[in-house]
Amino acid sequence: MQHSSGFLKLVDDARSRISEITVEEARERLDKNPGAVLIDVREDHEWQNGRAAGAVHLGKGILERDLEAKHPDLNAELIMYCGGGYRSALTADAAQKMGYTNVLSLAGGYKALVASGWEIKTDS
Repeated sequence: MQHSSGFLKLVDDARSRISEITVEEARERLDKNPGAVLIDVREDHEWQNGRAAGAVHLGKGILERDLEAKHPDLNAELIMYCGGGYRSALTADAAQKMGYTNVLSLAGGYKALVASGWEIKTDS
């Protein structure tokens, strides 16, 4: 997907404040910490078409509104992913601005999860 320069500028700015991890690091963190949460921040139709096993859905459009109600622990380990690692950088930055202290963005997003052989679930 070709992204606009303005969008990429926002993502680069967010990336200057967040931490990104690889799929392998995400797998290790989720294995070691049963309280860690893998959050899919993609749109509803993307979620329905396929998602990482074990993920919860909280789309970017409602993340700031609903994050505290769904995950009230500001110290919880939250690993966000989107389609390719751009929107998750933005949502990780937003969560940190909301006071969350242990937020990570998955580099490569859903595409990286699929390429790694991560178990994928669908609604069908």
